[in-house]
Amino acid sequence: MSTAIKAGRPGPRAWLVMIGCEAKMVARDTAGLIVPIGLPLLILVMSASSASDQIVANGRTALELYVLPLVLTIVIATTGIINMPSFLAYYRRSGILRRLAVTPASPVMVLMAQVVVSVIQTVIGITAALAVASLAFDAGPPTHLATALGVFVLVMAAMYGVGLIVAAVAPTPNSAVAIGLVAFFALGALGGLFGGRDALPDALVTVGEWLPFGASVEALGAAWAGAPTEPAHLVSLGATTVVGGAVAGILFRWE
Repeated sequence: MSTAIKAGRPGPRAWLVMIGCEAKMVARDTAGLIVPIGLPLLILVMSASSASDQIVANGRTALELYVLPLVLTIVIATTGIINMPSFLAYYRRSGILRRLAVTPASPVMVLMAQVVVSVIQTVIGITAALAVASLAFDAGPPTHLATALGVFVLVMAAMYGVGLIVAAVAPTPNSAVAIGLVAFFALGALGGLFGGRDALPDALVTVGEWLPFGASVEALGAAWAGAPTEPAHLVSLGATTVVGGAVAGILFRWE
């Protein structure tokens, strides 16, 4: 009996096929491709001309310390909070997850494949932003490269944690996009999405730094500047990952 069950489990080929199908679904979603990659690049190009000439600290420009961290955070957040939940809500709404629950290709495979494709999409967006910033505006790499890579991974985990909560509570794909947009702009507004946070009350500035968007921008900026990363920012991102996964696990329904 155990041998038969084991033989029926999906192997590496099945996982590759599932990931390939998810990639095709994402590629057909034109808006889902333009927003996470095109919008951040537009913000980068519009801000880089003036920011690349402003030396802020340690020979680093405003482009490297402020604009790039913001742009990279937007790439990760739009993919994790808006795009991914809409696909998962569509699969649940259409009954795909319920039907997969009685086959060897369990719904978990769909979730994992969607996460893998979202990570690939995020990496493409980040690579495009870094290439444009480097080739067109002479932006340099992070002073603490290893720290920046670690922060990238933590930020992706945190934003996907938020996205899983959105997918868990949204009954339809349209509502997933709507809830995701509200969450994205709410987190972004307190994290510097619409400019410097100096105009905000001190209490909101503090709250913004504790939320994942602001913590991401601050942590990436520190990595570029070669400054120590604030533990509070790492705690914020780690806590968001844990809480997001736990809440989504409790609330998520396959149908």
